[in-house]
Amino acid sequence: MWMAKKIPLRQCVGCGEMKGKKEMMRVLKTPEEEILLDATGKKNGRGAYLCKEKECLVKARKNKGLERSFKMKIPNEVYDNLEKEFDTLEK
Repeated sequence: MWMAKKIPLRQCVGCGEMKGKKEMMRVLKTPEEEILLDATGKKNGRGAYLCKEKECLVKARKNKGLERSFKMKIPNEVYDNLEKEFDTLEK
C-alpha cells in the first residue's frame, strides 16, 4: 500500500498560519547569536519561519514573534536588514 508523504508544516511567527516548509522563509539564529535569512533552509542554527509576504515580517516585528522563538531581544537593525533581504527576494 502506498502512503502519501507527510509534508513538514511550519508555523509563521508573524501571522501564525501553518504552511509547508517549502512555502516559507527560514530566519536563522546562528551559534554566534547572528540573525539572518536562510534561503537554503539547511544552515546550522535555530530556525524560525515566516511566510514569504512582507506583512508577516512586519507582524513578527510587532508581536515579537522572532524574539519569542529565539528567546532574545532583537535589535531594530536586524529587522531592517531582514526587510532589505526580503525586498531583494521579491524582485
